[in-house]
Amino acid sequence: MRRKNIIFIDKKKAIYLLFFNNLQRLIQPFNCFSYFIENLVFMILKKLSLVNYKNFDSQSFAFDSKINCFVGPNGIGKTNVLDAIYHLSFGKSYFNPIASQNIKHDQDFFVIDGVYDKHEREEKIVVSLKKGQKKIIKRNGKIYERFSDHLGFLPLVIISPADIDLIVEGSDTRRKFLDSVISQSDKNYLNNLIAYNKILSQRNALLKYFAANHTFNKDALSVYDEQLADYGLSIFEKRQAFLEIFTPIFKARYTAISNNHEIVDLVYKSDLIAHNNLKDLLLEVLPKDKALQYTSKGIHKDDLLFKIKSYPIKKFGSQGQQKSFLIALKLAQFDFIKQQNKVAPILLLDDVFDKLDANRVAQIIKLVDAKDFGQLFISDTHPKRTEDVVKSVHQSYQIFNLA
Repeated sequence: MRRKNIIFIDKKKAIYLLFFNNLQRLIQPFNCFSYFIENLVFMILKKLSLVNYKNFDSQSFAFDSKINCFVGPNGIGKTNVLDAIYHLSFGKSYFNPIASQNIKHDQDFFVIDGVYDKHEREEKIVVSLKKGQKKIIKRNGKIYERFSDHLGFLPLVIISPADIDLIVEGSDTRRKFLDSVISQSDKNYLNNLIAYNKILSQRNALLKYFAANHTFNKDALSVYDEQLADYGLSIFEKRQAFLEIFTPIFKARYTAISNNHEIVDLVYKSDLIAHNNLKDLLLEVLPKDKALQYTSKGIHKDDLLFKIKSYPIKKFGSQGQQKSFLIALKLAQFDFIKQQNKVAPILLLDDVFDKLDANRVAQIIKLVDAKDFGQLFISDTHPKRTEDVVKSVHQSYQIFNLA
């Protein structure tokens, strides 16, 4: 039997939440995605403890294995809990990349402690930061020497109003999305990307040195060009291969969410599409690079173009089309990571009720009825609205009222 727990953090009297008898008609099942992946590993976040993280002094949670909802007024810390869970997977905040700003005001450190059950084994992950010191990530008491070694161990996908940046911001935001998805299932790609960015920084520093000292050494620059060309080609080829798999998944998700037949597409834009050899391209644009004092061509300038009916969705897509596009993008990310990692990712839905219509939200939450779906975390301002939706699926859940 499905069980329900309503937990009020401030110990206020529980409020009885009524059913909406007609809510089920809003649900549109995703039958085309209800396949089971052989040997799929299930991962559950069982416990979370926060100390001096954002607005929390000290707080602990024990979670349900399927659906967990954080409800309460704006500014109470619902999104901060989801961000802490994201932090455990990626070693950084989704909403504020400046690590020290995630420490509670007037404190000098934070600690995030998560206990997971992964493949019937307990895994304890701790992320901590003290002002003026380097952030530390521990797995079962052992400190990671490199944060990149942790990426992909706890696969996770977040859907948030902040995702609109993927459409309205520049190419750097979309590249980071691209790299994040691939890196969670391909360590070699991540290592090549780190190496490329390090060499790129060194090449840019050398170009600045040449300009400042009115000198130039072609042989010294050539060393960096060769390395950028090698790593860049590998990254370029893997991005191409990824999009060949990812794009059809994305298109299917968009069709299911939008309930229409609009043609959408993801178009990979790269300098290497027209130039197979990055070293030759760098030599060709060398006069420009010397004048600019930075590297103007390469895979660090790649972009992922979002199209609807062959036009940029930023300019020609309605608000509803943009929302559907972003949800489809994130659910395709969920599908891809699940297929590649053979692990059911954790899914975070931040404040989606206020930004999406009930039909879209219900369709997303309906996913948890699939037997190969993992754990879901939701934040919302209205307890009743949240429970009305989660009751529509046949899974256990908990509601944490942070009011």
